Formats: sequence, structure tokens, C-alpha cells
Amino acid sequence: MDTPSGNHDSRDSPLVSVIVPVYRQWHLVPLLLDGLRRQTFDRARYEVILIDNEPGARRPQVDLPNNARILECAAPGAYASRNVGIGAARGQLLAFTDADCRPKPQWLAALVGAWEQAGDGMFAGPVDLVCDSERPNRYEVYDLFRGIPQARYVRNGYAATANLMMPKALVERLGGFDVTRMSGGDSDLTLRATRSGISLSLVEDAVVEHPTRDDWEAAATKARRVKGGQLTAGPYSRRLKWFLRTLTPPVRAMVRYLRMDRPWRQKGQAILVLYQLWFVELWEMGRLLLGGSPERK
Repeated sequence: MDTPSGNHDSRDSPLVSVIVPVYRQWHLVPLLLDGLRRQTFDRARYEVILIDNEPGARRPQVDLPNNARILECAAPGAYASRNVGIGAARGQLLAFTDADCRPKPQWLAALVGAWEQAGDGMFAGPVDLVCDSERPNRYEVYDLFRGIPQARYVRNGYAATANLMMPKALVERLGGFDVTRMSGGDSDLTLRATRSGISLSLVEDAVVEHPTRDDWEAAATKARRVKGGQLTAGPYSRRLKWFLRTLTPPVRAMVRYLRMDRPWRQKGQAILVLYQLWFVELWEMGRLLLGGSPERK
């Protein structure tokens, strides 16, 4: 069992290392850093590690707080970047989020408080989709309908790294993230942990916000990336399951959207994008079966 934070000497090192991979999203980092600056958790007790996953490209100037630093990772993929951050982290606890996320002020305090109370385990918080437009377009509406259902993930034994905290010793014991994956590495790592008996809890007050995707390219890119993770990594039995599921029209999701307490116009928009993206997934599956490489964005 890990040592409670009450025995941690913050003069020597921070208690928490916040790890964030960045790939072509440096324009979003200022909002992330602003959310991290506003944390109610003592700034001396956490550090921020940004990992540049495209070190050869020109990077805009970033106004870093004094507890933040930037590392580089040439290997492709967010999970390879996170492993670089894990190796450099000085904290006993690792908090993961993404460059396009906006942590609420109580985020770290709520996660650490849950860990102090439990003494061990993994902790995930809600990821709330937010729309910056007064009149969301069909892609923003679809993202709001689809969401990132962290509570459902946790019930099934895994969590998204958009909002996740776990002890560094546990991550190292599990061997870190699978660097061959462009998607799904967070569910893989947390499932390995829960299947070995490690607890995973939802911390309702530890909220990060995630802006909705607002155009076709962003929605299609995510669909391709997720499908690549499903079809190219993990045991063959799981890949076969995703292959067969991809061939099936998304009727269950459509029914779920129809049952939501939303305007009918938005339901129609969300369902239209849902089926458009299904065709993207079918095309991507064919491309991957012909030897194509998985999407990394």
C-alpha cells in the first residue's frame, strides 16, 4: 500500500505529477495551464509535465508556470509520450489529462482527497463535454450526445486518461502504457490493473471539461483513431469482436439518442453524424485490413 500523503515531504518533491501529451494542440495548452493554475490544491505539491510528441516541428512559445516543464518524445503516440512523462515524474501520484481538457479548480484536491481516504487504488473523474458555441452545429451536437461516459467506463473496470490518477509505483509495476497503441491504451492499462485486483473509483467532484469537436474533420479523425485502436491492438479475439461490431449498423446508439431528453432537431443531427461516422469506420477498417497504418491524431 502506498504511503498516505500526510507523510509526504513536499520540500523534497511534489506529491502529484500531472502528465499531458501534446501533439499539434499547442494552441489549446494555454487554457489547460490556466485551469491548472487555478487549482485549489497547493501548487508546491504538484508539478506539470507537458510532452511534445512532435519535437521536430516548430512549437509556439508557451507561458509556463514555475512548476511546469516540457519534455520531448519522438516515438509516435500519446501513450509513448505518457510513458516518457512517467519516467521523468517526481510525484508519488500520477494525474493524467489531455491538452484539450480544462480541469475545474477542485480537480486535483478531489482526486488526492479520495486517494488519502482510500490509501490505495486508481481514481477517475467525470469528463464533461462543453460547447463553446451558442448555436452548436451538428458535429458539436453529436459530441454532446456521445459524450465521454466515465462513470460507465469505471463500472466496467477501466477509465479514460482525460481524467485519471494512479500511483506511480502501480503504473511501473504494470509496465506502463502499451506504446504500440494509438488509441485504447488507457482502457488497456486500467483493465490490467482492475483484473489484478486494484480498485478503480469514480470521484464525482474531480471534473475536467472537454470542448466538443466542431467540424467534420475532427469527428472523422477521432473515429478513425478509435477504430484503429480497436482493430490493431490486443488479443485476436477482441479484434474479431470489434470487426464484427463495426459491420453492424449503430442501431443501439441511435435508440439511446432517441431516448435522450433533447430537442428532436438535435436528435436528428446526432443520428445523421452517427451514421456518417459509421461509414468512416467501415472505410477505415478496410484500409487497415489492406495494411494501412492506424491514425495517431
